[in-house]
Amino acid sequence: MPTHQLSDLIDVAAGRRPADLVLRNGRIVNVVSNEIHEGDVAIFGERIAGIGRYEGATSIDLQGRYVCPGLIDAHVHIESSMLSVPEFARTVAAHGTTSVVADPHEFANVMGTEGISYVLRTAKYAPINVYVMLSSCVPASPLESAGAELTAEDLEPFLGNPWVLGLAEMMNYPGVVHSQGEVLEKIIACRNRVIDGHAPSLSGQPLTAYVASGIMSDHECITANEAAEKLRQGLCIMIREGSQTRNLAALLPLVTAATADRFMFCTDDKDVRELLSEGQIDHMIRKAIGMGMPPTLAIRLATHSTARYFGMRQLGAVLPGYQADLAVFDDLKNCRVTEVFHRGSLVAENGRCTVAAAQQEGRGAMRSSVNTHWIAATDFAIKHEPAGSAEKPPAVHVIHVMENRIDTERSIEVAATRNGEFVADPDRDLAKMIVIERHRASGEIGRAFVRGFNLRSGAIASTVAHDAHNLIIVGMNDDDMALAAIHLVKLHGGLVVVNKGRILADVALPIAGLVSDQPAEKVSEKLTTLADAAKSLGCTLDQPFMALSFLSLSVIGKLKLTNQGLIDVEKFERIPLVAQ
Repeated sequence: MPTHQLSDLIDVAAGRRPADLVLRNGRIVNVVSNEIHEGDVAIFGERIAGIGRYEGATSIDLQGRYVCPGLIDAHVHIESSMLSVPEFARTVAAHGTTSVVADPHEFANVMGTEGISYVLRTAKYAPINVYVMLSSCVPASPLESAGAELTAEDLEPFLGNPWVLGLAEMMNYPGVVHSQGEVLEKIIACRNRVIDGHAPSLSGQPLTAYVASGIMSDHECITANEAAEKLRQGLCIMIREGSQTRNLAALLPLVTAATADRFMFCTDDKDVRELLSEGQIDHMIRKAIGMGMPPTLAIRLATHSTARYFGMRQLGAVLPGYQADLAVFDDLKNCRVTEVFHRGSLVAENGRCTVAAAQQEGRGAMRSSVNTHWIAATDFAIKHEPAGSAEKPPAVHVIHVMENRIDTERSIEVAATRNGEFVADPDRDLAKMIVIERHRASGEIGRAFVRGFNLRSGAIASTVAHDAHNLIIVGMNDDDMALAAIHLVKLHGGLVVVNKGRILADVALPIAGLVSDQPAEKVSEKLTTLADAAKSLGCTLDQPFMALSFLSLSVIGKLKLTNQGLIDVEKFERIPLVAQ
C-alpha cells in the first residue's frame, strides 16, 4: 500500500475523515477475542479502517445481523465442481466464501503446467481470492497414463507468483517415508512454503517419518483416533465435508478452544449441485453449530485458523487494517448469508452473486485435451480363446463399485461368452468396462468387468476419471459403448448416457475434458438430467458418474482398471483379466 493510501486509512480509522462505506449496527463475530460485540465496520478502499462508531460516504444498516470474516476453503479441487474457475468463484461467493486454496491436481494431470497456469490466469476474473498450491503428484501412479509429468524443476517457476502458497497434498506418502529422490526434491523446493499432506491411515513411525519431512497438514482423517495421533505429531488437521467424503461429525469432538488453531474446514471435492443446494464452507459452519460447537469457534475454523496456517496475514478476521473480505449472516443458527464483501465491494447479496459472469475469450481459452486413436466398436471386444471345445469359460477378475465410496471390492466370476468373446451379463450385474488413453492417441486400452451399476442396457462414459482422466466407459454392449466414447471425443470431453444407439443425455466439459464453460445453474440442470438418464438404464447408484470417475484411480481400493490394464491395488501391479 502506498504511503498516501496508508495515511488516508489511518485518518479514517482515527475519525478524521469519512469512510468509503460503513456497515452500521452489526454484531461483529470476533474470532480473535472469541466474542460477539456490537459496532460499525468502517471500510476504506479494500481494507477495514476501524470498528466502533463511524461516518461514511455510503452506509448499510445491518439491523443486528452478524459480520463475520469472509470464509476460507483450506483445500479444494475446483475441477470437481465441473465449473470454470470464475463460475466456481461466483457460486461460492454467494455462500460467503471469499478465499479458496485450490489444488489444480486434475488440470495438471491433463494439461501439465498449462493446467496450473490456466487456474492462475482465469482466477483474475474471479470475485474472490483464488490461491494455488502446486500439484505434487502428477501423475499419481506409474500404472496409469496421465497427460503430463511434473518434476520439481517444472514447479519451481511458479513459486515466484504471489498467489502460489506452496506444495499441495503429498499423496505419495510411501515415496516420502522411503526417501524417494524425486519426491523429496519437490518438498525441498517448497521448504520455505506451506506443504500439505495426504496420508490416509498412516500411523506410527511411518507417520513420524512423513511429518519429519516438513509436511504440515492432513485432510484424510476419517476417525478421531487417526486425527488425534496426527495432531500429536504436529500436523494441522483439515476437516473435510465434500460430496463423496464427509468427516466433520467424526472429527469435530477433537476441536476445543485450545486446539482450534490446528483445525480448518475444507470441501476437497464438491459437486455443483450440492454447492447450489447446501452451500460450501457455510454448510460446514451450520452443521458444526448444529452439533453443539460455539458459533465463534466454528467461524474461527472457517476463517482465522486457515488464514494463520497459510500465512494470509490480512485475512481471516474483522479487524482494523485487514482486507475487507466479509460475510454477513442473518443469524448464527441457520447461518444464511445475506451480504458478501470482497476487497470492500459487495459481491453477493441474498444468495446471489452480484458480479457479472466473466467473458473469458483469448487468454482464458484452453486447447482441446481429448486426443484418442480412431475408435470403433471392435476396440471394445474382449477376446476369449478356449483351449478346447469342451472347456468351460474361464473365471475373470471383477471390480466391485460401492455406493458413496472411492475404493472397491473384488471377486472372481465365470464370465459369459459369445462367438469367442467375453460379454456383459445384465442378469448377474456384470458390465464391461473400458479405459482408453486420451492424451496422446497411443491406442492403449484397458478392458475388464465391473459389478455394482446394475445397468440393464446401454452405456455411460466420462472423460473425468481420476487421476489420469482417460476416457472411461461402462456398458452392456459394444455398439453403445463405442457411440458413447465417440460422442465424448466430439464434445472435447464430458459425460454421456447412451442406449440402443441414441444419446439420452450429455454434459459437455470442453475445458480440459473436466469442466464446463456454462453457468452453474445450467450445468446443475444438465447433470440432473444425466443422472435420470442413467437411472432409466437400471442404474441403482445415487451418483453413478462420481463412482465411474474413481474406477481408474490405481492407488485406492482393491482392484481398478487403467489404460494400462487391470491393477491389483494391494500389490500395486498389473494382473491379467483371466484369473490364474
